Amino acid sequence: MIRSMQLFYTTLLLAFAGLVFASGEPAADRSSSAKSEHPMKIVVLGISGRAGSRIAHELLQRGHHVTGIARQVGEVPAQQGLQVASADVADIERLVPLLEGHDAVISSTRFVGSDAASLLGAVKAAGVPRLLVVGGAGSLEVAPGVALIDTPEFPAAYKAEAGAGCDFLNVLRGEQALDWTFLSPSALFEPGQRSGRFRLGTDSLLVDAAGNSSISMEDFAIALIDELERPQHSRQRFTVGY
Repeated sequence: MIRSMQLFYTTLLLAFAGLVFASGEPAADRSSSAKSEHPMKIVVLGISGRAGSRIAHELLQRGHHVTGIARQVGEVPAQQGLQVASADVADIERLVPLLEGHDAVISSTRFVGSDAASLLGAVKAAGVPRLLVVGGAGSLEVAPGVALIDTPEFPAAYKAEAGAGCDFLNVLRGEQALDWTFLSPSALFEPGQRSGRFRLGTDSLLVDAAGNSSISMEDFAIALIDELERPQHSRQRFTVGY
């Protein structure tokens, strides 16, 4: 499946590279994981997942306190500064008390089956001021007015999740009370190296000089926690890539 996605993105990005390559700020070195001067209490929803576990690790390395929530937390390794709780994000009555007393919630769960309005309501009911969402690449533009998900080459197997992610982002864009941020990865989003060198963009898919669009989950985590510590995209979507 990964190989088929790589072939899809190679074909698609070569077609659109000339339109989107200029997007994004120059790459900078963000590899430092220095302890934060202002440690926060952060909830990570979906901590048992590939992205969620790496986000939690980045938070802990920077000295933050993490509450990890997932349906199954038995295999989440114990770490100093981490506590875990088993809960379904759709169970609002169970979720709200777990969120209370935290500085921010990071959502790293699947979009299919999730309800953006319910999650927003839970975060606000718990009195948490910020929500950061691990988004998808499907809503990013590959040409003016053309989203990645709307291209003919986009695999049918990924459309449901990508479409649900687009819907989630649209709900967020109508939210005015809560401070939210939606970070979209590049097209290929897999575990890899923590290099600390990447570019940031806004609504266009980032593509490198070779026509590739990718970001490791480790570098994605750096970009997300940088945003948590030094907010630059309040009530906005932004993206990260090489």
